[in-house]
Amino acid sequence: MCRVRRLDTTDARILLALDSDPRATVLGLSRLLGLARGTVQAHLERLEADGVLDSFTRRLAPAALGFTVTAFVMVEIHQIRQDRALEGLSQIPEVLEVHGITGESDLMCHVAARDADHLYLVGQAILAVEGVTRTRTSLAMRELVPYRITPLLRGLVE
Repeated sequence: MCRVRRLDTTDARILLALDSDPRATVLGLSRLLGLARGTVQAHLERLEADGVLDSFTRRLAPAALGFTVTAFVMVEIHQIRQDRALEGLSQIPEVLEVHGITGESDLMCHVAARDADHLYLVGQAILAVEGVTRTRTSLAMRELVPYRITPLLRGLVE
């Protein structure tokens, strides 16, 4: 989880450069940005410690692994069993993300499945989790705007 700390212009410039070239080295970033190597290193260490930078894993397209169906499952839970519900959901490999939300549902799960039959089984697994009382599933037909952070970073630099 990210600690609340406002990013400065130098942080934003470093993050924009990393967004463009995730494999950039500290030395490469310092040369590109005209900053001292120690400055870049210190900013990166602080960004990691504050939880601003997630782990350095590459994002994989679930379809490349055979999971061609993307769905969002809205989940209602017993509030007093939230911890158990979250633990149970985290044990289902096809549940990629879980967000706490407002509105009629309590949680929104981003789910990947191989096909409609597999999605049905994933839905049943979610319903079987202790504390889950009801679900509603929506299929994603197409990703129209992929996850992005660059426009927000550019706003800090400009």
